[in-house]
Amino acid sequence: MELFRLTAHELAELLRKREVSSYELTRSVLTRIGEVEPQIQAFISVTGELALEMAQQADKLLSKGEAPSPLTGIPVAIKDNMCTRGVLTTCASKILGNFVPPYDATTVANLRKAGAVFVGKTNMDEFAMGSSTENSGIKPTFNPWDLTRIPGGSSGGSAAAVAADMTIVATGSDTGGSIRQPAACCGVVGLKPTYGLVSRYGLVAFASSLDQIGPITKDVADAALLLNVLAGHDPMDSTSANVNCPDYTQYLGQEIKGMRVGLPREFFGEGLDAEIESCVRAAVDQLHSLGAEIVEVSLPHSPYAVGTYYLCATAEASSNLARYDGVKYGLRVEADNIIDMFSRTRSAGFGTEVKRRIMLGTYALSAGYYDAYYLKALKVRTLIKRDFEQAFEKCDVIVGPTTPTPAFRLGEKTANPLEMYLSDIFTISVNLAGICGISIPCGITQSALPVGLQIIAPAFEEGRLFTVANAYEQATSWHRQRSQYLKV
Repeated sequence: MELFRLTAHELAELLRKREVSSYELTRSVLTRIGEVEPQIQAFISVTGELALEMAQQADKLLSKGEAPSPLTGIPVAIKDNMCTRGVLTTCASKILGNFVPPYDATTVANLRKAGAVFVGKTNMDEFAMGSSTENSGIKPTFNPWDLTRIPGGSSGGSAAAVAADMTIVATGSDTGGSIRQPAACCGVVGLKPTYGLVSRYGLVAFASSLDQIGPITKDVADAALLLNVLAGHDPMDSTSANVNCPDYTQYLGQEIKGMRVGLPREFFGEGLDAEIESCVRAAVDQLHSLGAEIVEVSLPHSPYAVGTYYLCATAEASSNLARYDGVKYGLRVEADNIIDMFSRTRSAGFGTEVKRRIMLGTYALSAGYYDAYYLKALKVRTLIKRDFEQAFEKCDVIVGPTTPTPAFRLGEKTANPLEMYLSDIFTISVNLAGICGISIPCGITQSALPVGLQIIAPAFEEGRLFTVANAYEQATSWHRQRSQYLKV
């Protein structure tokens, strides 16, 4: 039995029955990383010794029947923008190339309390700014389905690691689609929770009003298990919502008969790949056959979402990244005076895309342009949020494609940032509205590339996502498909 290929809920049962040990499972995953990582490059750091120590601790709890959660003893990979005490946390940037946090992010602390095993920190677009993981300041990550293609971004390392069975589950962060888009590109499940459901304390900020941590997993049940651990109110995060967090696994296995599924006409227009549309419409037909009622809805301000996002997000990035100045931590390039030191440090430490977004945001916030750009973007953001509120008066969930195209080739869009930005055209509006969305596998193209179906629900209605996604998953086999491309 190849333990690394199993899901967290399958392994939790084996661990509970003591049919396998966490140490055996972790060794299996670390061996898999050793075999596959040179091809995929999903990890910035692999924490093998730490993982085996945590596995032994988990086995002690399991042997006493004291496992604190179903994730006890389960290997997890953590996106490298989440602080991990005593472990290098780089955000895939040279400017944080030597940063070892003295504390854990709340989500990381929650995983420790749950008894999870940390196998490593995953690669990403630098400071989570990108849609392909080509903007990593460390190295690119390759898609396990086709090593000539991107895994998506910015959580490309986490998605590729899950798809290549180099971890059982992983965490990602989603500012404009950075969990859902790579999940779609790599044929796995990715959930962006409602803004405020999961603490952002210890998540290195990109755009604070948009960032949200969530699970990347092999199936929907694992996403529910992981969200159970990640979600919850945190007084350390002023934007954390003080809401009741149910056991999300209770929404699995429920019927969707009578549920209203909204199909937004704006998601099926120019620019959508024909094979993607075909797979998504087939998925909608499957939901209908399971008893869901399909209704047409409209999100009229969707065409403005990308422009709105790249004003709001870059403005916040300009402010958040001002702290990287060579004074307190991270890279420092010496100079004769402090102004030159700031300039040289930031010039050497930040990559091209990060510099581009800082400059865009600084311009949007500058005197004379604030009202014309940033303030107007905030107003359009409100209109986008209202679009969803009105649509959800007619339906329980909204479905559509996660991405406009399958995973594209490495280097194909790096020369044209605007074309790259459009990769997130269907995911960005969910972040702007602060609601929740999940991407699940729903097909494979003729080029043997996975296709993602996005399901969207109102704020704090993750239960609806799990009900619909699990019902579809149980009626199909797309989530069990794995790449035949890998050499191992």
